[in-house]
Amino acid sequence: MHEQLKYQIEKLIPLTDDEFAFIRSHFIVKNFKKGEFLIQQGEGVAYLYYVVSGLLKLLYNDESAKEHIVSFAMEDWWESDFQAYYTQTKATMSLQCIEDTDVLCISLEDYKKLCEGSQKIERFFLEKSIAGHIASQQRILSFITSNAAERYEQLLKRYPQLVQRVPKSLLASYLGVSRETLSRLSSFCK
Repeated sequence: MHEQLKYQIEKLIPLTDDEFAFIRSHFIVKNFKKGEFLIQQGEGVAYLYYVVSGLLKLLYNDESAKEHIVSFAMEDWWESDFQAYYTQTKATMSLQCIEDTDVLCISLEDYKKLCEGSQKIERFFLEKSIAGHIASQQRILSFITSNAAERYEQLLKRYPQLVQRVPKSLLASYLGVSRETLSRLSSFCK
């Protein structure tokens, strides 16, 4: 499991064996079954998660209990309720398994120790944060400037493997359309 993390970090930053041993010592392994929650809205957020295998959805339940998909996370992606994690407040979103999922977890305390002890990993996390901000801005702009068909086509281009794994009802929620509309879009965009 840790080798996958090492490979991902080394795509951006070379590491010695000692440097990776230091990084590795700050993570713990957890396994979750399909349907299980890693984070639940209203509770504390203990970890930032690196997905080794599996698929997650970050979701928000509004006051009428309607589920809104904020994002998905699959292999080599990082996910959490970042606001709650970094501010150590209650989660405003939930993180749930769509598939059986194995993750590497890091607490905020260990995250800070790791960044203080390694400029390389601090730079790695900065690069990952920047990429995450860019993706979030692209998603927001997509909702502002694109119709449902265009959003679906963008999703197909950016994350074709995700579209194959996520149930249509969840993709519809993520795109802000009904299941029926998504069915029409998917037959139109083939």
